[in-house]
Amino acid sequence: MNDARTGVEIAGTQIEDTFAEAFRMRVARLVVTAHDDFWLDAAVREFAGYSSSIISCDSEAGLERPLAPRETPDGRKGVALLVFGFSADALAEVVPNRVGQCLMTCPTTAVYDGLSEGEQRIPLGKTIRYFGDGFQKSKLIAGRRYWRVPVMDGEFVVEHTAHVAKGVGGGNFIVQGTSAVAALAAARRAIEAINPLPSVITPFPGGVARSGSKVGSRYKKLKASTADEYCPTLRGRVQTKLAEGANAAYEIVIDGLDEAAVAHAMTEGIRAAAGKDVLAITAGNYGGKLGKFHFHLHEILS
Repeated sequence: MNDARTGVEIAGTQIEDTFAEAFRMRVARLVVTAHDDFWLDAAVREFAGYSSSIISCDSEAGLERPLAPRETPDGRKGVALLVFGFSADALAEVVPNRVGQCLMTCPTTAVYDGLSEGEQRIPLGKTIRYFGDGFQKSKLIAGRRYWRVPVMDGEFVVEHTAHVAKGVGGGNFIVQGTSAVAALAAARRAIEAINPLPSVITPFPGGVARSGSKVGSRYKKLKASTADEYCPTLRGRVQTKLAEGANAAYEIVIDGLDEAAVAHAMTEGIRAAAGKDVLAITAGNYGGKLGKFHFHLHEILS
């Protein structure tokens, strides 16, 4: 890295001297196991559907990482899923609903609490058990309560409750390329670097958001609207923040269990994204007025 007039440079890409603004959120972590990778993948895709942004979705959810049999309560292959919301009360609605509709319905799955501690507990099998219509059975193992709900391939095993802990949502960086092809390739490199990291998710499709947003709109009913400063077709009509020569931008949004996890993911993603035809990498913020967590790009890269 070398000092440059506009900031720090990595592999020819300017890293702007700015910060990503993130927010305090609440998070639940679920461990899901299944018969094989096919059904684990089906469970993840179904559970994490329509959960890209809390702006309109009921939560932000996604795959944290795969789990080996030695890491799961029942000794089967599994995955860890993270679910973010603005409050524990909101997650108390979201999590059981998604588990019941998307995981109990998926062949061979079982669902366990993936956090050992938190601010409070929310219902999981506590409410889902009623689907068993009186045939459900409870079991207490090592101080943890589970429910066995009869289903057509045997039993759906689900833990009684799940912990909710403090998390961080909205860490981000924006990749600007000379073309959509260049920017998209850089975004994919970033996601491939972030995906193996623990304690974080990138909730947007494939980990990438093409429709970055700003707070508010000229239409009173909308809470958010297009980030016009980064839209290449609006250059000349708005005060653009695109680098000279940039014709496409993609945003990577990161939610994590804590600040350190988000900062690490941002660092690895930015380093991977930088390179040929990537003119600049910046971040989205609201002047520090909305989110308590500020991830300064130059600081996390130093």
